[in-house]
Amino acid sequence: MKYFLTILLIAIIVGLGIGHYLKTEDPETGNLIIGLSISTLFFVLMPLFIYHRWKNRDVKDYMLNKENIEKMRDYTDTKDL
Repeated sequence: MKYFLTILLIAIIVGLGIGHYLKTEDPETGNLIIGLSISTLFFVLMPLFIYHRWKNRDVKDYMLNKENIEKMRDYTDTKDL
C-alpha cells in the first residue's frame, strides 16, 4: 500500500506538471489534466492515505473521556517534577 500511494502521488505530480506545460499550448486540455489530477488527489489519494495511516489504531485512544483526561493530568504532574 505504501508503494502504491507513493506511485500515485508521483503520477499526480507528473500530471500537474504536464497539465501546466500543455496549458500554454492548449488551455482546455491543460485545465482538464490539472482538474483530473487535483480530483484524483482529493477523492482517491487522500482517502487511501487516511485509511492506510489509521487502519491499526483505536479511535477510543484519541477521544476525550474521564479516563484519558486523568492520564493527561497524571502525565503533566509527573513531567513537572
